[in-house]
Amino acid sequence: MNLSLLEKNIGYKFNNILLLKQALTHTSYAYENNCESNEKLEFLGDSILEFVSSEYLYKNYENLKEGEMTKVRASVVCEESLSKLAKSHNFSDFLYLGKSEIANNGNLRKAVLEDAFEAVIAAIYLDGGMEPTKKFIVENLKQSIEISSKNVGIKDYKTVLQEKLQVNGNVNIKYTITNESGPDHNKKFTAKVECNGKYLANGEGNSKKHAQMEAARKALEIL
Repeated sequence: MNLSLLEKNIGYKFNNILLLKQALTHTSYAYENNCESNEKLEFLGDSILEFVSSEYLYKNYENLKEGEMTKVRASVVCEESLSKLAKSHNFSDFLYLGKSEIANNGNLRKAVLEDAFEAVIAAIYLDGGMEPTKKFIVENLKQSIEISSKNVGIKDYKTVLQEKLQVNGNVNIKYTITNESGPDHNKKFTAKVECNGKYLANGEGNSKKHAQMEAARKALEIL
């Protein structure tokens, strides 16, 4: 397996390529081939990831409260987020899996990809120290952190609007995404909200949820 292609994808050249191989070695492969899996590296990488993301939030988002920083970190350091990052670097093409995992498309499982991503973080740290590790983590997470930080403080206007409109009985409130524009890393969404088929307001945001919240907020202003 040509791991130099993965090195290009992640933007880091290993001094000890065996560390990268171990980071990509699933327990199923390790068991079949009597070698060490990525479990211990994943354990270390998880701790490094939490520290670096916490430090980045502390230094760059002074406006966020402690609870808000915790929510932002939890939203970007999770299985869904990390497995997507692993997919974006084509980790699935480089994983060392046992026969059963290969047969069951284990290279596409979110948990497997998340573990490999965290293990690679530890491998970079052990190979080159903290600076390249921070660089790798921040470059991969800063966009998600920025988006999450904008959403974390948003009041749940959708709930407030629903309570206001249903004060005299049940109504049908519908949100529709009417437009989507911009590159994948910086999408803009437009949403409209209707009540019993009647248009109330539009809202824009950098996520579908944010756009819907903004539409609800504007509807409340109008009402």
